[in-house]
Amino acid sequence: MDFSDSILIIDDDKDLCSLLEEFLRPEGFEIETAYDGHEGIEKALSRRYSLIVLDVMLPGKLDGLAVLEQIRQKLSIPVLMLSAKGEDIDRITGLEMGADDYLPKPFNARELLARIRTILRRSKSNSMKGLNTFKYVLGDLELIYGSRKVICSNEPIELTSMEFDLLEFLVRNAGRVVPRDELAKKVMERNLTPYDRSIDVHVSRLRKKLGSADNGGNERIKAVRGTGYIYTIPLTAESK
Repeated sequence: MDFSDSILIIDDDKDLCSLLEEFLRPEGFEIETAYDGHEGIEKALSRRYSLIVLDVMLPGKLDGLAVLEQIRQKLSIPVLMLSAKGEDIDRITGLEMGADDYLPKPFNARELLARIRTILRRSKSNSMKGLNTFKYVLGDLELIYGSRKVICSNEPIELTSMEFDLLEFLVRNAGRVVPRDELAKKVMERNLTPYDRSIDVHVSRLRKKLGSADNGGNERIKAVRGTGYIYTIPLTAESK
């Protein structure tokens, strides 16, 4: 079988890793595993993977969050985190540190496969966009598709893949309130579950990174209570 995508699974549960490998290999994925944080970081930096599946609860001093922090310092690779059921703090922290998505344990293997395919499909779509140098400009914000870069007030802003996609969708719908459910379906390609704060955490990171607008210090992305978010249109905006 020809493998088109490689996945690194970092989890100390060897039985789970074996089960996931048996399930994912027939789906066309090349699987490698690491059973602790040190091994996970070493493998993550040693070759180019399509995606990393990372468990929060790893043994030793390097838990999943510490591993994610070190990986994010060097790589922009998509990361799907696994967390114990009910550990909302770990999930939110993981998203705040740059994880693309999370899945609580125990989980259905089909759900994991769906999340993996969604993240990889988005990543490949972004690569196709990168074949050109198309830009989108709104006020002092510039999105550059070729390099997946964002320039804000003449300063480069480092965004994760998920953050870039969220920002693009909000900017293209500037002036319109975008419901949280719509953001989840269009950007994450899934429905939000009750108490799912993934969209809110990603948008919160975006707001912090972008700062205030250049038209009087107004917020660029405003939260609309009980509904969603809106990217405000600058008074002097010129869209190209």
